[in-house]
Amino acid sequence: MYSIRYTRGHVQVYDRLGRFLFSADNEREAREELEAYAESEADIDL
Repeated sequence: MYSIRYTRGHVQVYDRLGRFLFSADNEREAREELEAYAESEADIDL
């Protein structure tokens, strides 16, 4: 689970423990990066 927070004109993405992962210019970009991030995490778990 991830959370997206709006902060000063951009968005920040945090993991389920509230740790900062990355920021993006908008929610669409954040969701695209989050998808890529989740895929890379899945590769590590293999």
